[in-house]
Amino acid sequence: MFYQKDWIMRQIQSIIQLIARYFFKKDIIEYKIIDETNITQTDLLHKELVGLLNSLRINEAENLLFERIISKDLNYLAVALDFYRRLNELDDEQLEKANFSRDEIKSGLEEISNMYGFKIM
Repeated sequence: MFYQKDWIMRQIQSIIQLIARYFFKKDIIEYKIIDETNITQTDLLHKELVGLLNSLRINEAENLLFERIISKDLNYLAVALDFYRRLNELDDEQLEKANFSRDEIKSGLEEISNMYGFKIM
């Protein structure tokens, strides 16, 4: 059981890393708000997603992400990668409490990457 959990966590990390390398030439994306006095739409989305994640309202957060994402804007991709990285860092108990699975994380990442024309599978 632990091996399977670790395997899927590593697989999700690898997918995030692959997308980050392809689009941003970086191994990992951590979305940061650069200018608090000039908040962008992606900054607002990021803040909302982090707040929902902290409240374990994961399904609501993912729905919000898909409602607001603009697939021609890489800033939204950065927000999405940061979101799924944070989500993957949650432990199994937190995911279970939120009625969310690692398979759903992987599926969400695949859907996001498809939106940007990057096929994972």
